[in-house]
Amino acid sequence: MIPVITIDGPSASGKGSVAERVALHLGFHYLDSGALYRLTALAARQAGVSLEQETVLQGVAQNLDVHFEAGNTWLGGHDVTTLMRSESCARDASMVAALPAVRRELLARQRAFRQSPGLVADGRDMGSVVFPDACLKVFLTAKPEIRAQRRYNQLIEKGMSASIDNLLQDIRARDARDAMRGASPLVQGEAHLLDTSDQTIDQAVRQILTWYRDCPGVRGT
Repeated sequence: MIPVITIDGPSASGKGSVAERVALHLGFHYLDSGALYRLTALAARQAGVSLEQETVLQGVAQNLDVHFEAGNTWLGGHDVTTLMRSESCARDASMVAALPAVRRELLARQRAFRQSPGLVADGRDMGSVVFPDACLKVFLTAKPEIRAQRRYNQLIEKGMSASIDNLLQDIRARDARDAMRGASPLVQGEAHLLDTSDQTIDQAVRQILTWYRDCPGVRGT
């Protein structure tokens, strides 16, 4: 079996940055599952499709023309790396991710990222639904206020305008939507809880690597 580490958690918890570093340390592949939902939402907006048209959105997800290369993301031949990281795209993705038909459509595409020598996957349901047999499952979170500040810093560094109050409101709304949705709700389940409110990215990475080394069959990572 190809080993998989799943890192699930709420919006702006830092799971993407942590997952990327864990994957780099281990030499594993990396899956940002949220990117697929952002791209579905972005493709729908570009095609003038309402985010409430579940059947149509399923078709959008099925026909995504996506390419990842050297840290950049291409949709339909266009570089959308910056565009897909906007707050509006994140809000749209949260709405799209609540639709069962879209989640079913993207399931096989996500599982296809499981390739040798291993995979680190981050998202909302990586451990509970997509890779239930993962050798290590982590639920990474932080206080909403901390997450809002982190997202604010990220946006400002990228030259984007942002409001702490608006970000905090959006994060709380997304938390509620992710936890209450009928399809693959965000839950900790059997995963290790890792609260990074008072931790750096490096500290979180070290903790996950420690847990991974303790997994059955893992040697000298």
